[in-house]
Amino acid sequence: MVTNTILADLRPVITYANETRALKESMKRKLLITDRNILRRIFRPTKDRDDTWRIKTNGEQYNLIRNKNIMTYNKAQRLSLYGHVH
Repeated sequence: MVTNTILADLRPVITYANETRALKESMKRKLLITDRNILRRIFRPTKDRDDTWRIKTNGEQYNLIRNKNIMTYNKAQRLSLYGHVH
């Protein structure tokens, strides 16, 4: 799927060097905001039954990517860095 390819290309760039350092809550929040902004661009607005356009909610976006947001990606990268996940 195109979405998986785009995310596979972008997430390593966004999370570069985050595997080795502790993230503050403010940095985590900024990463999640960036992730949602990218997802909004990828998934585009939705046309409702009454012919109005709307932006998908955060919950709808996470359902489309099966809750694999940038923080779960970052945690998986940390585990693979230390050899726990292949």
